[in-house]
Amino acid sequence: MAATRRPQGVPGPAPDAAVYVISVAAELTGLHPQTLRTWERLGLITPGRTGGGGRRYSAHDIDLLRQISELTASGIGLEGVRRILDLEHRASALVQRNAELQAELEQTREALRQALTRAGSRPPAAPVQPGRLPVLRADTGSSVVVWRRDRG
Repeated sequence: MAATRRPQGVPGPAPDAAVYVISVAAELTGLHPQTLRTWERLGLITPGRTGGGGRRYSAHDIDLLRQISELTASGIGLEGVRRILDLEHRASALVQRNAELQAELEQTREALRQALTRAGSRPPAAPVQPGRLPVLRADTGSSVVVWRRDRG
């Protein structure tokens, strides 16, 4: 998906700020305003709304409209577009969750290394293999409690 760009040093709205009225969004994307309304009705896009109910599109929305337009122009039907967008969203969420879990795993490993050091044992000389946590030896007489925050 192409990013919306503005000249360097030129201030502008945040990418998620819903500031563009439908006519401007249509002009920026080369689409007819009715197409934007149809895609909204089908749930492909969800623009922000003003207090009076007017649609407001963000730079992120403009990028999404361009992506939908490119997909439909390449012959993909709207249900296919919906599925592609859903899969991209899921993949992005999984990448983010994986990064969170990797960071949590590294924190847990570090806590175990510190516990080993405090208990008088040496951490493993070799780096911990991926997928393997360092383990406290049973003969140290120490216990470690690792708390995990619920992200739900």
